[in-house]
Amino acid sequence: MRDAKFNHMVEDLDGVFHALAHEARRSMLRRLSGGELTVGELAEPLHMSLAGASKHVKVLEEAGLVRRTVIGRRHVCRLEPRPLADATAWLRFYEEFWDTRLDALRDVLKKETP
Repeated sequence: MRDAKFNHMVEDLDGVFHALAHEARRSMLRRLSGGELTVGELAEPLHMSLAGASKHVKVLEEAGLVRRTVIGRRHVCRLEPRPLADATAWLRFYEEFWDTRLDALRDVLKKETP
């Protein structure tokens, strides 16, 4: 059961890291951290078409990073921070793992160095 939960988490992280891999999507997330924006508002500073921006928003939605609400003809996007928190926790685990290993190596090297 634990392996299934871990595998599901890793699959979710794959989507998050894929979404974060593109500069335009990272820019969109940065702008959404200030509040809700329409797809058009997200597209404008990136000098991209509405269709292009919508494709990027779809990738962010699939990763769970953005929630899109349709209000009439407007597509309003909102940042969903939970997947970023999960990715941060995953990265932090490995950061602590390697910090511990490197600290142990440093201690060994100090003992061996006259």
